[in-house]
Amino acid sequence: MILLLIGSITALLRWPTAPPGMDMPVVEVRKHGVWLLAKNVDQYIHRILVEEDAKNSQESDNELFHAAADAGEKIYKKGDFAASKILNFDTYLLKKVGLFPDVLERRVAHHFKKGDPVSAMVTGEFYTKKEHFPGFGRPYVFNAEILLKVGRKPEAKDAARGALKSPWWTLGCKYEEVANIAEWDDEQIEYIKERVTEEGRQADLKKGKEPAQIALDEAAFLLDLASVEGTWDDFVERIAECYKDAGLHDIAKFVLYRD
Repeated sequence: MILLLIGSITALLRWPTAPPGMDMPVVEVRKHGVWLLAKNVDQYIHRILVEEDAKNSQESDNELFHAAADAGEKIYKKGDFAASKILNFDTYLLKKVGLFPDVLERRVAHHFKKGDPVSAMVTGEFYTKKEHFPGFGRPYVFNAEILLKVGRKPEAKDAARGALKSPWWTLGCKYEEVANIAEWDDEQIEYIKERVTEEGRQADLKKGKEPAQIALDEAAFLLDLASVEGTWDDFVERIAECYKDAGLHDIAKFVLYRD
């Protein structure tokens, strides 16, 4: 997880081994990880412009549209929301802008409020499709919460355990909340702690794993451990060393950078 900060809480997320040309998601930085705001910058700007346009005209002062200038017009033209005749703002976002975790979660809450748990479960299942939010564990966590709410405890447990296969800093909540649904105590934390020891590294080498991959795995494990308590600064130097060992020197420098 590499964060390029924009202000104090909004950032661009760069996956250390992302393929060339892959968009950097826009995320909100929280104590225990990140929350996905948009899949890329254009989608984020698009949503902001729609939100501004959807406001009452007396509240909107066009400042954002002026700031976006020509680049913004290529993404969204003022008045498109009203012209669409779509009355529900979230529906417009999903149809015209893209998929957003908070919007899908609001949809589920709306279905429950209407007394329609089946639609809530269908939406939750849709949320977890791999192509929608690859790399993020939040959809699986939320689906586990839905299943728990409708009384499907065994399925909720399996969903939570599946969520914990994703980076823990993408869960959208504390690790403990998901571990409780998964009915796990500290065994996963202890397992990861063992993996980042010298004994763990030697065991991986004996299995034939490449040293560079071992270093990348260790960096990922350390990020998971840091997310549990939100103690990121305690792990920065060691994570940077892992990236150096993996041959990702630019990323290692970026991790250590301080303004």
